[in-house]
Amino acid sequence: MRGHLLLVEDEANMAKMQARILQRHGYTVEAAGHGQDALRLLGQTNFDVVITDLKMPVMDGMQLLSAMQTRAYECPVIVLTGYGTIESAVAAMQSGAADYLTKPCNPDELLLKVEKLVETRRLRQEVSQLRHEVRRYKRFGELIGHSAAMRHLYATIGSISGNKSTVLITGESGTGKELVARTIHLKGPWADQPFLALNCGAMSETLLDSQLFGHKRGAFTGAIADHDGVFQAASGGTLFLDEVAEIPLPLQVKFLRAVQEREVTPLGASRPIKVGVRIIAASNTNLEQAVATGTFRKDLFYRLNVVPIHLPPLKERRDDIPLLVDHLVAVFSAAYKVQPKRLTTEALDKLVAYAWPGNVRELQNVIERLFALHHGQEITAADLPAPISGFTQADPHFDVWADFPSLASMERSLISAALRRGNGNKNEAARLLKIDRQRLYRKMEKYRLENGD
Repeated sequence: MRGHLLLVEDEANMAKMQARILQRHGYTVEAAGHGQDALRLLGQTNFDVVITDLKMPVMDGMQLLSAMQTRAYECPVIVLTGYGTIESAVAAMQSGAADYLTKPCNPDELLLKVEKLVETRRLRQEVSQLRHEVRRYKRFGELIGHSAAMRHLYATIGSISGNKSTVLITGESGTGKELVARTIHLKGPWADQPFLALNCGAMSETLLDSQLFGHKRGAFTGAIADHDGVFQAASGGTLFLDEVAEIPLPLQVKFLRAVQEREVTPLGASRPIKVGVRIIAASNTNLEQAVATGTFRKDLFYRLNVVPIHLPPLKERRDDIPLLVDHLVAVFSAAYKVQPKRLTTEALDKLVAYAWPGNVRELQNVIERLFALHHGQEITAADLPAPISGFTQADPHFDVWADFPSLASMERSLISAALRRGNGNKNEAARLLKIDRQRLYRKMEKYRLENGD
């Protein structure tokens, strides 16, 4: 179906002819003999376009337009008018009609106008839906952020959470790889099944073998009872393996079989055991480089890298820092049983500007430290740890012998930065620049700027 149309026409033959033309081109058409009948149908059905005559009994086209505006029906309207009544068409356009045609109308012209309005309406609906998604995606489960990188991450999680594809998450330490893995698990149909996490770099080869695959009683000194490994314990759910690059090469062969065949052989056992588990691996090192240097098996890398997810460092998604700060303030206010603290604008600016080598984990530690050591209600830049409070972005420095940037380019950059700081809010940008809103509009038009882009 190309679109759902409402045809309002009191002449039955004219209505049938126009309906046949539209239906032959894939449109679904409903007809009404006057404005009141059309209003009844508009209250029951969502139409893409209304095509209405002006001169009708009971309720004419102008009265229909007025009633549609009163009831906030956003469906576009094409008005049909006879020759010599162009003034009526102009009046109808002023009353909210999207377009008009003179009767008898040219079928090709009618189809062209309908197609254009249907496409415009669909595009507006898509834009509205995208805006709704952006607002909704400021948070996704326990993940927080509305940057482009985070929205892409949310879409990926939404695509894969319903299946058990193997996932490889890469990113610097502290970027939240386990939180992403847990979100993938909780968003899927197996959320009520086990989620187990194991750090592969925190134990010896023998102990890691036992933790992964289990062991039988007597398999090694101290093995006084049978033990299920995490592959068996997480069966039916999700197994998250962090620092997977730390698995020793001899153990990688056994691990490859577990990933490939979904079966494990416990230490001391003679037969493999089938396991139905989703595997999510993570690494803060470059696995492709590890393959090149021979410390990680190429076949294992390909088995793990079915769905790759890369988490950018926090410094590459600074737009998310205010949201993360608000969330962490709420979390630690509840944990410390105190009223939420308020950060000054300068303090928040320092947090946004800092490089965060420890990523989200470091930010979390900083906010908790503020709650533990600072008892005031307001947090200023001076209350922040020295590496952050003393951090300032370098001021632009121009060599006196080099070419200076133009004043216009500097002004454009400053306005763009203010718009970004204000998240596109022009009132806030004007306040930051200490100019009035109308002057900001003129500058934006001059430099062809839109919300800092």
